Amino acid sequence: MHPTPYLFFDGTCREAMTFYADVFDGTIEIMSPYSELPPGEGMVVREDRANWIMHAAIIWPDGGMLMASDDAGDDPKPMEGNSISMALPTVEAGRVAFERLSESGAPGKPYGPTFWTPGFGVVRDRFGTRWMVTTSAEA
Repeated sequence: MHPTPYLFFDGTCREAMTFYADVFDGTIEIMSPYSELPPGEGMVVREDRANWIMHAAIIWPDGGMLMASDDAGDDPKPMEGNSISMALPTVEAGRVAFERLSESGAPGKPYGPTFWTPGFGVVRDRFGTRWMVTTSAEA
């Protein structure tokens, strides 16, 4: 059993998940907008949010998964108090992912060697998701 993070966005889910799939070489398994919600489900979504994402999922090359949606409620809140940790197979792969996530984001701890790994960094990306990028290579 593997835990699956589920992220919430405020109208940027499609862009974020497409970006994450590209950064980490994942495959988008599903990307369903609220406009595809079957009638009679008892859920009312504002008309201006019909193209927001009701559910999305990315499958990573190692079989892991990331799920997300746009919070179609009246007051969507940014994700707080959590990070997604991604372990890349090489220091260079970790550096590239960290740099891409840092574009228009806010790096916390610059990517570099630590006592436990030759590559680790923390960044909050432009969508508000905080990532801990590391490498599984030996220190």
